[in-house]
Amino acid sequence: MGCSGHDHEHDENGKLIVPEEVQEAIRTLIRWSGDDPAREGLIDTPARVGRAWREYCQGYESDPAVHLGRQFEEVGGYDELVLLKDIPFQSHCEHHMAPITGKAAIAYMPRDRVVGISKLARVLHGFAERLQIQERLTAEVAQCIWENLNPHGVAVVIEAQHGCMTGRGVRTPGVGMITSRLMGCFLDDHRSRKEVLSLMGY
Repeated sequence: MGCSGHDHEHDENGKLIVPEEVQEAIRTLIRWSGDDPAREGLIDTPARVGRAWREYCQGYESDPAVHLGRQFEEVGGYDELVLLKDIPFQSHCEHHMAPITGKAAIAYMPRDRVVGISKLARVLHGFAERLQIQERLTAEVAQCIWENLNPHGVAVVIEAQHGCMTGRGVRTPGVGMITSRLMGCFLDDHRSRKEVLSLMGY
């Protein structure tokens, strides 16, 4: 079940009420880590962490495809590349729940309709605000645009750093991982593929 499995209640100040079972789970983790959840600095931490994770996982609460619902067919004959790059995002890996931070480039070759450029970033964030692996995030963004805009081609490239590598394990800060998904003309046509990757900076 996703993060949206419960209706969310708020207190009189508008703050999200974090269920006691969630807070107790976080206290257990604090104890297991070696600290005392009852000490002053940590007393309010379980509720804060609960609210933070509700925000980190808000992508479960909506379908990213809704952002592509409003399309424009009056494009003045424009049928060239549409590209949005250097879109910052943050996600969390499903293996260690550690941060994934990076940037994405999203491009499509319109067939007969386009969307507002900011909608591409909203699709990215909708999928990023879930527990993820970078490969799946890349594929989900591309597939969503492919299915909802019916373009000639879609290209998505994501470059990110993973907290599970920089803060634990092999501890290799500064190492970036790049994933890509090419569909339609960007996959089938060498010139189109070379053009879009060059414009993306790859």
